[in-house]
Amino acid sequence: MSSKEQFGSRWGLILATLGMAVGTGNIWRFPRIVASNGGGSFLVAWVVFLLIWSIPLMMAEFAFGKRTRKGTVGAISSLIGDKFGWMGGWAALCATAIAFYYSVVAGWCVRYLWASLSGELATKESAVLWANFTSSYEPILTHLVVISACVAIVWFGVKGIERVAKVLIPTLFVLVVILTVRAVTLPGAEKGLEFLFTPDWSALADYKIWLEALTQNAWDTGAGWGLILTYAVYMKAREDIPLNACLIGFGNNSVSLMAGIMVLCTVFAINPAAQNEIVGAGNEGLTFIWMPQLFAAMPAGQIFMTIFFLALTFAAVTSMVSMIELAARNVMDGGVPRRKAVAWVGGAVAVFGIPSALSLDVFANQDWVWGVGLMLSGLFFALAARKFGVEKLRTEDINGEGSDIKVGRWWNFVISVLVPIEAIVLMVWWLWSAAKDNPNWLDVFSSFSVGTVIVQWAIGLTALILYNRWRIKRQEAS
Repeated sequence: MSSKEQFGSRWGLILATLGMAVGTGNIWRFPRIVASNGGGSFLVAWVVFLLIWSIPLMMAEFAFGKRTRKGTVGAISSLIGDKFGWMGGWAALCATAIAFYYSVVAGWCVRYLWASLSGELATKESAVLWANFTSSYEPILTHLVVISACVAIVWFGVKGIERVAKVLIPTLFVLVVILTVRAVTLPGAEKGLEFLFTPDWSALADYKIWLEALTQNAWDTGAGWGLILTYAVYMKAREDIPLNACLIGFGNNSVSLMAGIMVLCTVFAINPAAQNEIVGAGNEGLTFIWMPQLFAAMPAGQIFMTIFFLALTFAAVTSMVSMIELAARNVMDGGVPRRKAVAWVGGAVAVFGIPSALSLDVFANQDWVWGVGLMLSGLFFALAARKFGVEKLRTEDINGEGSDIKVGRWWNFVISVLVPIEAIVLMVWWLWSAAKDNPNWLDVFSSFSVGTVIVQWAIGLTALILYNRWRIKRQEAS
């Protein structure tokens, strides 16, 4: 079932896709990763991979969605044959599995937004609040609140997504700008700027900086997830795919950069000694323990803390909406009406998100398994483009009707050769990192083992391949 829904304008499409791309990873992961990987040196590698991973994959996804007007499963099936539909199913599986625990993250943001608004964070130690909150049943409640809100948005289709994006995304950018300006005007903030924007060129000989930069691009731009493909289903015929991809890529990374400025300038200005602790704190520790402590030491800190958690909540919700839409779009392609599909997806996320809401160990495991799974998803999209024909995709779709910016043959090489190599290298590196110095690297029940990845991926891929075969037989019989 192809979609007849459309975004009302290019502005609506851009804002919705920016909402998809800009998430908590921009605001809580990027500052920590850039701080632990050389500051300015990391930025150089990060920009390189924006150009040879994120933007080329975004162009491919836009082309897939615009050409087929179907979700990830239907798009891959239409482009390279029904027997490869399971590859599109993998993208849907990864995004949906991430939605199961990402809604928990969004719930954390909602809880801390309330704590900052009510003044609770001003009277209670942030580490104590975090420990009490995550060891209670409260995360289930906030998780369900977020799911209900996101389902309500997607319930009304593309118009609902577009209307919300037109409000939340400009507001999010304004909030991040306010926080960034405040951070750079703090006494001593110049040390943070110096750290962030002064590259040590010799550090670029360290392969880990390049791999971390590629990982950050893969995780925080949304390229290779299938989310852009899903929104491209609703784009108008005359749309400039290269321009859209560049706007989203640079727009997303601009938010990341402002978040890095905000966090690092605040750290160097308020408590330079906290830098090492923040680097080793992890995403949750940085956001929900260290940042409240830094804001508490800042003049008018409660106001800026509230702005911070409001921005984080908006980023989480808009990303969550895109994940629900991706899953629902695939269900709708099977002939299910939108509202029934959205209800099914929302119910599944509500139920399967509970384990991550109750246990940080389960949360960490799922983040590990499906975060690395996204690398395989990106690989599948690149292979699909290669099998369909990168030259045909480039000339007929990327450089097709509505595209004022024409992409050269360099894209053919990047998407058919470089992106697959990058995806494979990333997967091997992450799995090798989990295996080295770990005698229990095959332990299926360990949160960060190779064994847990292999088993969960094997179950997922087997189920998808069997379902795809059944789907093909059903189509042939009808």
